[in-house]
Amino acid sequence: MIILKEIIYKVAIEAVKGSTDIAIDKIDFDSRNSGANDVFVAIRGTISNGHDYIEKAIAQGAIAIVCDEFPETITTGITYIQVKDTNKALAYMAANYFDNPSQKLQLVGITGTNGKTTVASLLYQLFKKAGFKVGLLSTVKILVDDKEYKATHTTPDSITINHFLNEMVDNGVEYCFMEVSSHGIHQKRTEGLHFIGGVFTNLSHDHLDYHPTFAEYRDVKKSFFDNLPKTAFALSNIDDKNGPVMLQNTAAKKLTYALKSYADYKAQILENQLSGLLLKINGNEVWVKLIGTFNAYNLLAIYGTAVQLGLESLEVLRLLSDLESVSGRFQFIVSNANITAIVDYAHTPDALENVLKTIDAIRTKNEQLITVVGCGGNRDKAKRPIMASIAAELSDKVILTSDNPRNEDPEVIIQEMEQGVAAQNYKKSLSITDRKQAIKTACQLAQPNDIILIAGKGHEAYQEIQGIRHHFDDMETVKEILEQLNK
Repeated sequence: MIILKEIIYKVAIEAVKGSTDIAIDKIDFDSRNSGANDVFVAIRGTISNGHDYIEKAIAQGAIAIVCDEFPETITTGITYIQVKDTNKALAYMAANYFDNPSQKLQLVGITGTNGKTTVASLLYQLFKKAGFKVGLLSTVKILVDDKEYKATHTTPDSITINHFLNEMVDNGVEYCFMEVSSHGIHQKRTEGLHFIGGVFTNLSHDHLDYHPTFAEYRDVKKSFFDNLPKTAFALSNIDDKNGPVMLQNTAAKKLTYALKSYADYKAQILENQLSGLLLKINGNEVWVKLIGTFNAYNLLAIYGTAVQLGLESLEVLRLLSDLESVSGRFQFIVSNANITAIVDYAHTPDALENVLKTIDAIRTKNEQLITVVGCGGNRDKAKRPIMASIAAELSDKVILTSDNPRNEDPEVIIQEMEQGVAAQNYKKSLSITDRKQAIKTACQLAQPNDIILIAGKGHEAYQEIQGIRHHFDDMETVKEILEQLNK
């Protein structure tokens, strides 16, 4: 138990009814989890409003309520704390409850549209190889040194973040690398955390179902850097037109990386093959197992971060050469019939274009490139025709299919994608709603030496249809189909 007044330290309080000198068991923001002696924080979400569940939380044993407006009915014996922003209050309360674990390790946040998972995961991998105890908070998984937990959000809620950071501290973790999403920043989930560094990868069309404009999406990302302390570093991709914007108002040490521009960390691509990249980073050559220009940027971000965290530059290059690709990020297999199947998480126009151009750079042009791609339901609709246009333009054949339709009709999603296919590309475009059948068709169309790209889901091992998650793994599916066809 902890005294309530201790966990509301730094919270912007507007009014209090009752005593804050009471013992609290735990913090809840979901009334279904409320129990005896808990404090319930009423969050205004996109779907439901926590203020509607205050009475339920009290009925289940909560003895303190944090809200942005007092309820009409005040229950005797309950402490009510009115704050300006309950999301922000929850973040500070969670950090205080766990005794501010982010201050006891080196926490680095990685934000941007594409590359967050790769940069965070490979930094984890690199520091593990360097002999450190390391933590990871990512889309793919949460790692407390060697112990793995399932991830449910790119940026978890404030309580979950601090719970795992606290577990990391208890297990002697020295460094933690964390994906920071625009949703997480906007919903104040990263407030109250002490970051030693921030990394910006790039910015392109995404999440405009959540953010009303691209400018807001950009400015939310920028606010992460605006809030970094002067003791931190801010490392930004200066080749991205939004890279300089991220550094405009930060108090942190400003650092840049680039392939095309003058920067603190600079690289050249000397060779780009399916087996890897030969890079020249700040004058030194290094061979890496990752593929494509987008990964050259990711590796530069990793290099710069590792050097800023105190690793010796030549040792970092040695460690870079030993890194393995992240699950669902340009992950490929070659069948017995010499058909290459690539699975990639590319679910934005920019990411899809990058992957297709990467494949184009390493292919001989004597083979077909067949792309299978869909768009998720209940998400940004504007990108659907754009992604179909890119896929059709840069592939020899394209199959439009389901991704995670969620609560939308998958055929309607595909019809919206079809609107982006130019007339000259109609003949090389197919629409197959069932994702497994779409992948099977691609495999049947493929001849020896051809390349199949399955884009959009990457590491995800499920397909979400009408609120239900069904097991579905792109890599598992394509392996199985290619093996069957080769018999």
